[in-house]
Amino acid sequence: MTRLILRRLALGVLTLFLISLIVFAAVLALPGDAATAILGREATPERVAALRDQLNLNDSVVTQYLDWIGGVLTGSFGESAATQQPVSELLSDRVANTAFLVFVAAVVAIPLSIGIGVWTAMRRDRPVDHIVSTSTLVLAALPEFVIGIGLILLFATSVFTWFPAVSLLAPDQRAWTEPSVVVLPAATLVLAVTPYISRIMRGSMIEVLESEYVTMARLKGLPERTVIWRHAVPNAIVPAIQVTALQLAWMAGGVVVVEFVFSYPGIGSLFIDAVGNRDILVVQAITLLAAAIYVVLNLLADLATIAVTPRLRTEAR
Repeated sequence: MTRLILRRLALGVLTLFLISLIVFAAVLALPGDAATAILGREATPERVAALRDQLNLNDSVVTQYLDWIGGVLTGSFGESAATQQPVSELLSDRVANTAFLVFVAAVVAIPLSIGIGVWTAMRRDRPVDHIVSTSTLVLAALPEFVIGIGLILLFATSVFTWFPAVSLLAPDQRAWTEPSVVVLPAATLVLAVTPYISRIMRGSMIEVLESEYVTMARLKGLPERTVIWRHAVPNAIVPAIQVTALQLAWMAGGVVVVEFVFSYPGIGSLFIDAVGNRDILVVQAITLLAAAIYVVLNLLADLATIAVTPRLRTEAR
């Protein structure tokens, strides 16, 4: 197990290194001059030159990358060119709000998806199974912003006015102090990820229910609830764990669209503003943070898979 974790960590570090190169190259490849884009076309040449010096844009590409990655390794992401604040301070305020939003969505979506998958598998080919499968397929095909706009029309403006249509918070206010602003964004994320996890869980559960050991457990006279939750679900949940990790990783990056729709003050809206302002250091920091979350979630998914699979647990030893 220790060797497996070390190997996964080494691959994760290599992945983050390659992503840092790609992100850095992509930011440099953006058209136009970054200093001019930040200050505007009316800026004087002197101001543009001063900002270029501040951003180290006159240095070589290799020097710029080494300075940036060296700061990242020491916990310093530099200063935002747009606000003149340390990037770490900008991220700390927004990361807390985004983390709370993703946490609420995950707490609801994961058990809901597993429950739907198990429930529909036990009612395979019945009318309710077809209805739920069609509904989840439709939700899976809809973009997140369409789901978000639909929830706004239904619960905030046209039909009901139960929740705010825009998630406005004071600059120093945290999302958990005003739960009403989190409901619709979290519901959008839940409806976006639940179809994938539930459909995978359903397919895996159907396969397990047709296995010999489940049939043997039923022939022994075990209660159906025991057969399902003690024998079938632990073996069917492995594919769902992998998909759940991918969906949680998607939420870490896909939350950008949802936060933009609801004007939610998280890293998604900060990322959009940074791209518009050509705030290079903020864009690089957020992208690298999303990549790190993806690597960590995949590592946790591998460990969870080994923990719930006796055969893999024995091999890991």
